[in-house]
Amino acid sequence: MQAAQQAPIDANQIRPPRPLAGVSVVIPTLNEAANLPHVFARLPYEELLEVIIVDGHSTDDTIEIARELCPSVRVVLQDGKGKGNALACGFAAARGDIIVMLDADGSTDPQEIPAYVDALFAGADFAKGSRFTDGGGSVDITPVRMLGNRLLGGIVNLLFGTRYSDLCYGYNAFWSDVLPTINVDCAGFEVETLINVRIAKAGLNVAEVPSVEHERIHGESNLHPIRDGLRVLRTILAERFAAHARAKVVAGPPVHELEPSGSLAELIAPAVDLARTA
Repeated sequence: MQAAQQAPIDANQIRPPRPLAGVSVVIPTLNEAANLPHVFARLPYEELLEVIIVDGHSTDDTIEIARELCPSVRVVLQDGKGKGNALACGFAAARGDIIVMLDADGSTDPQEIPAYVDALFAGADFAKGSRFTDGGGSVDITPVRMLGNRLLGGIVNLLFGTRYSDLCYGYNAFWSDVLPTINVDCAGFEVETLINVRIAKAGLNVAEVPSVEHERIHGESNLHPIRDGLRVLRTILAERFAAHARAKVVAGPPVHELEPSGSLAELIAPAVDLARTA
């Protein structure tokens, strides 16, 4: 599928060939210690440049478990709250040519990452996961969430001329050169919608990738269908009726300059840098 046509990014000039392209996986975490062993065991490490967890100040052993499972994992501490902010922090830290958004709860299968990368090298600017296209599915979505997703997706398709089959799904991948277009500046679960809408407004090439959503392995989701559905709707309307008002693009800080609440990052940054260079 493809959004409204505008001048595409010249991939031949600014994007590396596949053997040289680095893939960064960004995983927001908040008390996901019990889920990370399953997620990390299924990562296709041979395809990846780096794995980044963006931690929202977990009170369990999320960071310690991540480092045990993958000693080379990069740990970024969130400088705010919410999934949108976590992804923005992870995007700012990513060094790869391709960035993959992955959930930490086991609902998104890391083994699907090569399919997303294939779509990008086939010409897409943005590879968008879909549970509702041929080959996709979900064993986790509730009837209320499915109805809300369809209604909100229909609104987006009507207002922006897209043909998205799945609006509110967080498994996506994209070339890092589209980060200024995405320009994530929201805090919550509306982040996927914000990204999808801004990709459409920019006229970038979008490929839908079939994806199967699994049940969360441990713990409970922080998603609240009514509250977060209203946030998604407000985001859609704001993006549509502020179409001519360009948001200020804020460059993400280098990893060592991230300053999460409590200045814990400042305290551990020298040790982290030392460990990386050891």
